[in-house]
Amino acid sequence: MFAWPLRVYYEDTDAGGIVYYANYLKFCERARTEWLRSLGIEQDTWLQVGIGFVVRKVELNLLAPARFNDELEVSCVVDKARKASVLFSQQVRRKNGDLLCEAAVLAACVNLTTMQPIAMPNPILEVITSAV
Repeated sequence: MFAWPLRVYYEDTDAGGIVYYANYLKFCERARTEWLRSLGIEQDTWLQVGIGFVVRKVELNLLAPARFNDELEVSCVVDKARKASVLFSQQVRRKNGDLLCEAAVLAACVNLTTMQPIAMPNPILEVITSAV
């Protein structure tokens, strides 16, 4: 399991100092990007040749609020890797382990010109499937 540390900034919160719900999606996106980077996959390399990943479906379960200045960890686990998509399970926890949010994210590999699904290039697919 990959975990990315994160601190809640004032800009992440509403007027009451509680993380705005949509920001959990940003936190999860950052963790997936850093997970790929930790495996040697830099997304900008693939963007240059017209290949990208887009989120196709998200399920978010908010269990408890994160607050301004909380130290969090966002985890990222591959549940299922297919030829053109990856299903991730993610969790956002406080540093002390309290579970705040669970997410299921389906990301599809697409041709950025046509925005149609395509098979992941072998170098990406091999790294991702080895992580399942």
